[in-house]
Amino acid sequence: MMKRDGFSLLEVLLSVTLIGVIGAFGAPLYLHLQVRNDLDLAAVSVAQSWRRAQILTQGVKGDSVWGVRVQSGSITLFKGTSYAARDSSYDEVFAMPTAISPTGLLETTFSKVFGRAQATGTLTLTSLNGEAHALTINGYGMVQY
Repeated sequence: MMKRDGFSLLEVLLSVTLIGVIGAFGAPLYLHLQVRNDLDLAAVSVAQSWRRAQILTQGVKGDSVWGVRVQSGSITLFKGTSYAARDSSYDEVFAMPTAISPTGLLETTFSKVFGRAQATGTLTLTSLNGEAHALTINGYGMVQY
């Protein structure tokens, strides 16, 4: 009697097909979770930037007010009364995925000592697949998301 080692063609085809089916279902799920994770990280980064700007302003660091500007691809913590009139040597820029588009409240600064937000409202971060996170900042500088 001869002993045969190895796999038959049918076994190899079934294995390749099974791997293909798992990949076909897994890839879109992975991409969806990646986009959701990017959106969550962007929301946390904006909230932390707002809080940092508020703390720097309350501490009167550099005898100036601080603010945050959110734009597609980046979040900028700046020193100055507005993004246009800022001292760019103090900028702290944080990357944000370009697949996320911000709308609404894109820039806000905080008042010295009390840390009140000079601009209030809602910033909405929207991903390419339509998911969105809304971040709200009130007059006292409290952030909700």
